[in-house]
Amino acid sequence: MSSMQEELKTMQTHSGKSVVELSKKKQVLLVFLRHFGCTFCREALEEISELNKTTDPELAEIILVHMAEPSIAMTYFERYKISHLEHISDPGCRYYQAFGLVKGRFNQLFGFRSWIRGVDAGILKGHGWGVQLGDGFQMPGVFTVLDGKIVSEFRHQYVSDKPDYRSMISCQPTQ
Repeated sequence: MSSMQEELKTMQTHSGKSVVELSKKKQVLLVFLRHFGCTFCREALEEISELNKTTDPELAEIILVHMAEPSIAMTYFERYKISHLEHISDPGCRYYQAFGLVKGRFNQLFGFRSWIRGVDAGILKGHGWGVQLGDGFQMPGVFTVLDGKIVSEFRHQYVSDKPDYRSMISCQPTQ
């Protein structure tokens, strides 16, 4: 069994819920975030907030994995009106590593592509930039878990990549 599947069995949310047990009742969208000071993380939180409004909680559950202390994470979750979502604090990036989410190379983090999208997300969309709260080199990713197994995955190639969260929840129609 892979390290990812083994670690998945150990994952529990801030309220003590098992990710595997939740995935036996409904799909789980496991979203590994960048640090909260990252404009792309803030953009992702806004997109997740919008997704959450249209996702049937009986069919799918969104769980956020982050690198901050839970109290700090809650301030960001409250800002985006998603403080009710389950989340997992992983300041040592143990789960990030187990799920194959690597440290970004210079071009993945600071390349031209990321700068252009950073201007769009940070300035034009108003997400700004903030203090680094976690490993600034850590790449994000998204995984759909069903019946204790990973059924889809998205590993960012660049910090500026935008996953299609809705399509990753296969029980949700694409709009």
